[in-house]
Amino acid sequence: MANKKLSELQDIMTRAVSYEEYQETAKAYDELSGAHEWKAKGPSKEYDYRLIRKRVQRMKQARVSGDAAGLMYILHEGLHGNLGNIASSALNQYAKIGTKSLIEEFIQEVCGALDFIYHADENEIDFYEKLSFFEETAQAFGRSCLMLSGGAGLGFFHCGVIKSLVEYNLLPKVISGASAGAIIAALVGTRTDEELLEVMQPKNIQQKFKKWRLWQGFGKDSLLDSSNLENALIELFDLTTFEEAFKKTGRHMTITVSPADLHQHSRLLNAKTSPNAIITQAVRASTAIPILFKPVQLKAKNRAGEIVTYIPNRRFADGSIMADLPFERLARLYGVNHSIVSQTNLIAVPFLARDKRDTTGLVGLTWRYAAKIAKVNSIYAFDILENLISHRAARLAIHKVRSVIDQQYVGDINILPSATFANLKHIASNPSLKSIQELIHNGERATWPQLDLIKRNTLISKTLRRYLTQLKQREARLLTEHDGLRVINS
Repeated sequence: MANKKLSELQDIMTRAVSYEEYQETAKAYDELSGAHEWKAKGPSKEYDYRLIRKRVQRMKQARVSGDAAGLMYILHEGLHGNLGNIASSALNQYAKIGTKSLIEEFIQEVCGALDFIYHADENEIDFYEKLSFFEETAQAFGRSCLMLSGGAGLGFFHCGVIKSLVEYNLLPKVISGASAGAIIAALVGTRTDEELLEVMQPKNIQQKFKKWRLWQGFGKDSLLDSSNLENALIELFDLTTFEEAFKKTGRHMTITVSPADLHQHSRLLNAKTSPNAIITQAVRASTAIPILFKPVQLKAKNRAGEIVTYIPNRRFADGSIMADLPFERLARLYGVNHSIVSQTNLIAVPFLARDKRDTTGLVGLTWRYAAKIAKVNSIYAFDILENLISHRAARLAIHKVRSVIDQQYVGDINILPSATFANLKHIASNPSLKSIQELIHNGERATWPQLDLIKRNTLISKTLRRYLTQLKQREARLLTEHDGLRVINS
């Protein structure tokens, strides 16, 4: 009887028309399945519950006694995103929503401690001591990013993911996009939350992109006409640069592009690496699928505001070929150590789970290492081929295929389209209003089961950076009021 009810609840979650409906049904499922009792019990082999319990107790004692300096010491002592293995994917397999109550208590207690430190009397904790603490702790703790993969016409799936994250105030400040994902990343990076929700309405999207894949026959330079897509991008982004976009939205938006020749690495275009580059051309390059579209020359604004060539003598193409998900470089640029991936890349989707799994079973371990061996051997084979073949075009093709294989397509949290071949019809067809609506709703549905996990994994980081931003704003006012001189309390 219980199994039948659980099956019914699962069906309701699958068909849910809102996150609220999904959330309530998930809670009912956990009550019936026994997951609720599992959450209430602290002990578990999956994480160091003794360590977490001790940290919670110490933070509570320090806060009750009004010891802000003590709280700073406790947090400095070892605060990071996976303390005691609390971020283990194994902990996410027991319940439809939520995790161990002790872990949730720990996260809330950390955020409470940060609030206490921020509001502490500055006769006890000097302003600049607070600022230094939040700067150091935020840097050490890291932050989350959202990565939007390639996927051709499936890219509108990302709009549903973005819509859900914006509606529940969970959209990270760091966003990257490659190929089709570059279009959506650029939308995110150039618009406020209110503007985003407007521009990502199915009718607005369909109007902008209804002609982007019109067949024009076999031309000299490409198989598809790119003019319609380019016109749509110009209408969306005009001549906005990465720096101008950042100043407007405060979002760290990155577009990845791949070189059209050998001996060059993929480029990450953003407000740090290429502030004056024009977003429209960057996105156009990132969507230039090899063979189908010719490579693109990037453009930028010079100091006089004139449009000039950016990176002369180099042309760029589809960003997903070499850097679909640029984990390591985003980590270096923005202190990212946690990734949320909206994944529509057809090479990756069929083989991915919704999250990183800690594989411990014999069968799972065997499959994991077999996959690693197959990948290494494939890369080795392509390296040999590239060295044996002298024809430049053939070497370039082999190099690109090798780059596709030699990538990581898995994030900490993966949001994937429903596993159905019905999605294939969206890849190369002109987007219709119905297909866009389907993809956006699919993106929303796929995000709902991850929202609680995203909130849990990003809450400390968001709290740290919110208070850090407020302190830096206050510092800027102080410097302005005192002609740039640093004010020190006596």
